[in-house]
Amino acid sequence: MSNQRTHHVTTTDGVTIGATVHGQGPPLVFLHGMLGDGDTDWDPLLGHLAGRFTCHLPSQRGRGLSGAHPDLSYGRVVDDFLAYIDSIGEPTGLVGWSGGAWPVLGAAAQSDAVAAVATIEPESMGLADEQEQAAFGDAVARAGELATAGDLAAAIRPLVDFVFNDDEIAVAEDAGYLDATARYVPNLLNFIQQLLEYQGPTAEDPAVLGAISAPVLVLRGSDTKPLALTSARHVADHVPNARLQDIPGAGHAAPLTHPEALAEALTEFFTPAPQPI
Repeated sequence: MSNQRTHHVTTTDGVTIGATVHGQGPPLVFLHGMLGDGDTDWDPLLGHLAGRFTCHLPSQRGRGLSGAHPDLSYGRVVDDFLAYIDSIGEPTGLVGWSGGAWPVLGAAAQSDAVAAVATIEPESMGLADEQEQAAFGDAVARAGELATAGDLAAAIRPLVDFVFNDDEIAVAEDAGYLDATARYVPNLLNFIQQLLEYQGPTAEDPAVLGAISAPVLVLRGSDTKPLALTSARHVADHVPNARLQDIPGAGHAAPLTHPEALAEALTEFFTPAPQPI
């Protein structure tokens, strides 16, 4: 990708949050899902967006260009993201995928620098039913067993199987996504444990969602799983200025499987309407 550069921000606890930056135009800051990092998750979209937007792809602490730290709590992730947004110095659009959608929404509830927000398949276990929670617990336990045995390539599979369908997994495998994300399994398992133990407010809280004044687009795949549907509806029901939009034929992995359709929806949402003369 042409015109690529990097941007770094130091957080209040001394961690460097690093990002690759691509393109030119109004700024968009993307937060990746729980499995990957900035470049891994968003690379398929760049060819469709970098000609119109400056795309910032930060990674959460312990991944990509960002430094490591034992504190991976939800509140800290939000603070890191707020620090990155503030460093841009102008109103910006935010995009978050899957588990990354929640820190994006949490940041939007606190920052006046957020112009608009797009969430892609926001998915939260806090909104899951008992069967979904049990299935997720089994996936995390199996991933932990395999990671302890040193097989990170196998450890990523139970977590991927929980969120992606078979067709999406095939696309992810062909693109090298599973190999690229397997290295983050120890970080991911620590993040999940700290998320389960976290006692503070999260963006699932209707009061947090109700504090978001920026317009919010909730994108979901038309062929996605029930938990993603429940989570998307929860966001749309509690954010004052939110609307739902489906990506036809997509499941949870739209950034990987349907980048052109996703980019079209994002471009339409983040491009200001022409002002009357």
